[in-house]
This record gives sequence, C-alpha cells and structure tokens, in this order.
Amino acid sequence: MPGPYVDPFHGDVDLPEKVDVVVIGGGIIGTSTALELAERGVSVALCEKGGIGHEQSSRNWGWVRISRRDPREVALMAEALRIWSGLDERIGRPTGYARAGIIFTCADDKSYDEHERWGQNLEPYQIEHRMLSGKELNDLLPGSRMKVKGALYTPTDGRAEPQKAAPAIAEAARDKGAHVLTECAVRGIELAAGAVCGVVTERGSIACSQVVLAGGAWSNLFSGRFGIDLPQLKVMNTVLRTKPLEGGPDQAIWAEDFAIRKRRDGGYTVASGHENIVDIVPASFRYASDFLPSLRSEWRSLSFRLGGRFLDEARLSRNWAMDEASPFEYNRVLDPKPSSRISDSAFKALRRNFPAFERAEIAQKWAGYIDVTPDAVPVISPVDAVPGFHIATGFSGHGFGIGPAAGRLMADIVTGRPPLVDPHHFRFSRFSDGSKIELISGF
Repeated sequence: MPGPYVDPFHGDVDLPEKVDVVVIGGGIIGTSTALELAERGVSVALCEKGGIGHEQSSRNWGWVRISRRDPREVALMAEALRIWSGLDERIGRPTGYARAGIIFTCADDKSYDEHERWGQNLEPYQIEHRMLSGKELNDLLPGSRMKVKGALYTPTDGRAEPQKAAPAIAEAARDKGAHVLTECAVRGIELAAGAVCGVVTERGSIACSQVVLAGGAWSNLFSGRFGIDLPQLKVMNTVLRTKPLEGGPDQAIWAEDFAIRKRRDGGYTVASGHENIVDIVPASFRYASDFLPSLRSEWRSLSFRLGGRFLDEARLSRNWAMDEASPFEYNRVLDPKPSSRISDSAFKALRRNFPAFERAEIAQKWAGYIDVTPDAVPVISPVDAVPGFHIATGFSGHGFGIGPAAGRLMADIVTGRPPLVDPHHFRFSRFSDGSKIELISGF
C-alpha cells in the first residue's frame, strides 16, 4: 500500500474454536481492548480483515493530547496519559511515546480567550497548562517567525509513533494469550435467542458470548448488516512526512495553516491545521439531518467532493450472505489518494513560519479516513438490542491518543468491572433516546 510503512505483524495461523470475546478490528482501539481483556485472563480473539494498524491507526498525526479535546473526553484522556507513560515498559516494546508538549496557537484575541477558557477543563485533573503570549511562544520555539496573539501550551501532552503502536500492543496481547488473526475478516455475528453466540469469519466460525466492534470507518457497514443503525461518516485527512531535519521544534504545534509533530527518526509529520476532505457518498444523505449541527459548526474546515467514492460506496453490498465473501474481503485496506494541494499548502505555511524547514525534504505523503459521529464523541458501549454486542468506534480523529484508555474502558464494560470513567457520554443509545446531540468546542 502507498500509505505509511507499518511495523510488520504476522497473524496466527490457527482459528480458535471458542473464546469468551471476539474483537473485530486491529487498530489502536481493538488491540488495546484485546490487551486489556487478555491481561485479565479473558480468552479473546482479535480478527482484522487486513493488517494490524494499516488504516487510520497508522495514518494519524501521532499526537497524544488532552489539550483542546471535547470536555466529555477529558476524564478518559487523563487516564490515557497515565497509561501511555508506562505503556512501553508494560508491553516490553517501543511505541515511540514521549512527553514533549503540544501547542495550540491563537490567531487573535477571540481565539486566545477561547483557548484560555478551555483550559479550565483541565483544572480538576491537575494537568499543567498555561497561556503564552506571542513573544513567549517565539522565545520557546527558537527560529520561529510565527505572528500570533499567543498559544495554549500543555507540556505534559506528547507523541507516539502510529506505525509502531498498534502492532506493539497486538504483540503484547498475544503474549498474554490472545489469538490475533490478520487477513481474517469477520462476515457477521451469530445469535441464539437474540444474543451473541459467535461470529462467522472468512476462515470459519468462532463461538463466543461477546463481541466488540472496533472497526473504525467500517463500523457503520458492519453494524447495519445486522439492523444496528450507527450514525457515522468518513472524513479524509492528508499527511506528509519529511526526512530527518535538524533545527525544528520538539513540541507538536497546531496553527491555522499547518500542524506538525516531530517523529522518532528526526523527521516531521505535517498536515493542514484546518482542512479535511469529505466525500459525498450515499450515507451523506442518509445521515444529513444527524450531522447538520456539525456541518454548521465546522463547514469552514471541510471541503466537499463528489467523485468516484460515491459510486464505490453505492456498489457496496449491505446485505451479504454469511457463506459468501463480504465487502471487507474485497477491500482490505482503505488507502485513499492524498491531496497534494492540501499538503503542499501546509508545508509552504510551515516553511514560512519556521525557516529551518526550507531545507526539509518530503519523504512521503498519504491519506486516511477518519470515522466521525454527529457529536464528534466516540461510542464505547454495549448495544442493548443485541445482548453481548459492543461498539468502540467513532473516535472522530481523537482515537490514537485516547486509544489505550478506550480499550481499558471497553474491557471494563465487557467484563462488568467498575468503569475507568463514567461511560455515560459514550453510550450508543444517545442517538436514539432523545438526547440532544451537540458539538462542543474542541478539536
């Protein structure tokens, strides 16, 4: 695939006949859930239709941040920061995690005031954060030519390597007894008296009493086959990486025109700070009313496109037979073509603000599909209509950093333990119980 090179992971050959839990999806959420379950002595099989971490879990920016999150995610992300700090030692493998700080710049007084107010969300968690003036920002970032009002700076935020994290966590889950199966698409769930009793994969059946769907951008298609309506759309984000470079900032930075993160190899991940592409597809019309509040709030950052993706998704079967190949077997990896216009514009803005990047060489470009919900908050929840079926998806571009804690919360729910944090905001039923679905300030 033209996308980023992911640390290789070789899946198990043998399919287990029976486990307690099947996890569908081998991204950061699925692997973290499998690890948590395996560490508790729960027998688990993780089934991935392609390779571990080959979709958005390896294509994201690699930020591990609590700053500028939706306030409903802050408690869970505070737990994630604690998990990340000891994760490499726990799993015995490097994820590239480091606390290097993250900076969100403020272009004007209004933005500065908004970021300052947002900082109040961190006060209950005793997480260091402060507002910087424009001068203080440039003093912190030698060589910076940024002309902004100021910035929100969270020194305890950090970064990790998306191409390493999910494979490393999957290996650790296998160390603890999990079965990890790659190129093993799950075609569907099997029910007995209305409750989960197994799954059907392309290799055969696995008996189980519980299933966790952590299928990212594929979750709507899978759940819809079984009458579960998960409101979810996809947004495409484009990223480039540079070759190693001296003189760049150690902190990750978000600005209006660019966002950057230093990589473990000394290069940088670069993306637009504000622009994403939304392909108009049949689901766009099906969920138009659900996403209307989000559209009103975020329309300036979205570029809508009508093209071949509409026909691709229109042709997808939504009611496949369990004894025939499913759509997941015909498209193992979502690997969209990146937008050179967006990445080149971001890179130009970066060089304008940081002269050190005038020497930078572009090593690669890629794109990925972010799975989004109408309120940009994930679903981490059982599905009441199908006992034994759970969903962990819709992380809306926030999934990589929060992934280890989301996996722990999902494992808590599956095993009936007291939850890591109150899961109320992440319940699936919010889309059908009359709750107000709203987008709250954050990124």
